[in-house]
Amino acid sequence: MKSELYEASKEFKAAERPRRLRRLRSMRLLLQETRLSSSDMMYPIFVDRRISKPEEVESMPGIYRLPLSDLEGEISTVTDLRIPAVLVFGLPGHKDAIGSEAFETDGIVQQAVRAIKKLAPELVVATDVCLCQYTDHGHCGVIRGGTVANDETLGILSRVAVSHAEAGADIVGPSAMMDGQVKAIREALDEGGFADTSIMSYSAKYASAFYGPFREAAESTPLWGDRRTYQMDPPNRREALQEIAIDIKEGADIVMVKPAMSYLDIISSARAEFNAPLAAYNVSGEYAMIKAAGRNGWLNDKLVALEVLTAIKRAGANIIITYFAKEAATWLRED
Repeated sequence: MKSELYEASKEFKAAERPRRLRRLRSMRLLLQETRLSSSDMMYPIFVDRRISKPEEVESMPGIYRLPLSDLEGEISTVTDLRIPAVLVFGLPGHKDAIGSEAFETDGIVQQAVRAIKKLAPELVVATDVCLCQYTDHGHCGVIRGGTVANDETLGILSRVAVSHAEAGADIVGPSAMMDGQVKAIREALDEGGFADTSIMSYSAKYASAFYGPFREAAESTPLWGDRRTYQMDPPNRREALQEIAIDIKEGADIVMVKPAMSYLDIISSARAEFNAPLAAYNVSGEYAMIKAAGRNGWLNDKLVALEVLTAIKRAGANIIITYFAKEAATWLRED
């Protein structure tokens, strides 16, 4: 019986043999359709006004809240790894009902941006424009009648964006998911003499359970309720494309899908539908679960992280915002 099967197999002629092109690693590299690079990445940084030494975020191993005094070492590492951009988040010294420290001239983000641009003028510095870290209630806007007042919040977000641009930010990233935020910020930037400052809008930002570790890092958990009245409902796809279209019309230079890993279909749809540069945020929960599984020996976190980042790029993202950026840049160099 075995000899009959062997004889039959010798006569078999496959019409196509794709495996020929996978035989050698060098051949696979030659024909690779998607190439991941450190130049695709933007690294998030948390700068904390209240601390004097780095504090590791418990749920995000390897990620630290930094005092201003430690920015030099961090930025040196980022530039040495040829990561072209950082995204700055701030933890303020005080919080109030409207998040006033968010737009102060000497706010923590404003100080960080000035320091980073002095250390590395060619590094792209993006800033998060939101109020949740700065408000005493943890929501992304002004509260009126127990809910976030959309239009009143726009004026504050515009002040925040202009203050970041004045400090030297190359990109401002409105993430509050307020209707009309891009239009209001674009007009404020132009009127303030910052026509060259780009807007990267968190256009399709879903109300996701994957944000938990970030809220620990940024101390931005709402004291009551949730953000489902302004962030997007996870089951909705067409609404994401509508949100992106609105932001492009209002003046967004870059649009974003957040989270990334569980929303690859949205990234792919956005890439097919729009020509605008597309960012995708590989968020804290996606980072944390890969790290946790790796530490427990349940998977190879290096290989999984690189696979996830490659998938995000393959789906169509031009910019990948990821906490893996420094590690991924190192791994890619080694390979």
